Amino acid sequence: MRVTLSDEARQHIALFEDVTGASAVDCVVDETHDQVLFVVAAGEMGQAIGPDGRRVNRLEDRIGEDVELVEDAPTPEGFVANALAPAAVYNVTLSENDDLVAYAEVDHADHGAAIGVNGRNIEAAKRLANRHFDVDDIQLT
Repeated sequence: MRVTLSDEARQHIALFEDVTGASAVDCVVDETHDQVLFVVAAGEMGQAIGPDGRRVNRLEDRIGEDVELVEDAPTPEGFVANALAPAAVYNVTLSENDDLVAYAEVDHADHGAAIGVNGRNIEAAKRLANRHFDVDDIQLT
């Protein structure tokens, strides 16, 4: 799927790469939840976060919004698991009837982390999974 970036998202990606030294493959400004979502190139999450979270904290200070990072993955299952982190995701299966639905098996103790305050985390995961893999919904099991 082809991802379209707004001018604001492109500017945020340039700043992200300048501050962190990591590559971002997508950026979504989520005004509903006052956050900016970055999809970080696979294998570059540690670089993006930095020691003790210093790089991502510096980025948040520069942007003036909460920043959430999701590591890219080559498959929709891997992407959904990454998008729900730090929740422990044991397995993701896809089911396609009329819609493409990802069923994520999440540790019971981590359901709250996967959902987030007011559904913030699960909604971000759904939005990004839809942008990158045409996943219509994510259900926690």
